[in-house]
Amino acid sequence: MKKKIGLALGGGGARGFAHLGVLKALEEEGISFDLISGVSAGAIVGVFLAAGKSSDEIMTLMKENKFTDYAKANLPVKGLLNLDNLKTNLEKYLDERKFNDLKYPLYVAATDLKAGKVDYLNVGPLIPAIQASSSIPVLFCPVEIGDKVYVDGGLLDNVPIEPLIGKCDKIIAINIMPLQRSEKVDNLVDIAVRTFQLSVNANNDELKEECDLFIEPKGLVDYHILDTKYADKLFEIGYDYIKNLDIKL
Repeated sequence: MKKKIGLALGGGGARGFAHLGVLKALEEEGISFDLISGVSAGAIVGVFLAAGKSSDEIMTLMKENKFTDYAKANLPVKGLLNLDNLKTNLEKYLDERKFNDLKYPLYVAATDLKAGKVDYLNVGPLIPAIQASSSIPVLFCPVEIGDKVYVDGGLLDNVPIEPLIGKCDKIIAINIMPLQRSEKVDNLVDIAVRTFQLSVNANNDELKEECDLFIEPKGLVDYHILDTKYADKLFEIGYDYIKNLDIKL
C-alpha cells in the first residue's frame, strides 16, 4: 500500500525557487504528495502544486512574474507595499478559486494579528489566503479576511508541518530560510526583513524531530529573499541538494 506523504513548504521570498529545484528532483525520484502545507513563498508554490502543476510548470510561471510584479508601492500607513499584483497574477494563472477546487488538499499558514496565533486556512477563497500568508509584517500591508487581520504565517510558523501531523504516513519539510549573520541593515526594508528572519528560525530544531525528511539546501543564505534575479541558481541549489542525498522514506 502506497504511503501517504505530506509536504510542508517554508517561507523565504525569492528563495522559493529553491523549492522548485527540490520538487523537480523529488519528482525524478518518483516521490509525489498527497497533502500540502505552505506559508508565504511556500504557499505560492504549494497552491500551484496542489492544483496539479509540475515543478517545471510552476518555475515557468514564477520566473515570468518577478517579485516586483507581485508588489507595488503603497502609502506607508500599514505597510510599504501591497500584494495587489500577486492577486492579479494568481487570478491570471490559477483556475481554481476555492480550496476545495484543488486536486490535492492544501493548508495555508497565516498569522492572525489580533489573536496572536497562526491559522491554517484550508476552506473558502484561495487567493486572499495566499496573499495573507505572504504579507511580511511592516513590509506589506496586512490582509483582511472576514473579521480577521492576517500577516505572513511565517511569523509564527515558517515551516508549517502542524496541519500534516496525524494525517500522513511520512512528512517532508523544506526550509529555505536558514539564519545567517547579516552585514547590512541600512534601511526600513532591511530592518523589516532581518527582524522577520530572526523570528522565523525560533523552532527549527523541534520541527526536525517531527519530520521524516527535513530539507535545508545549503547556500541559500547568500541570496536576499527579495531578489528574484537568481531564480535559476536557486532552483539549481535545491535540485543539486536532493540529488546528493540518499533518500529513504
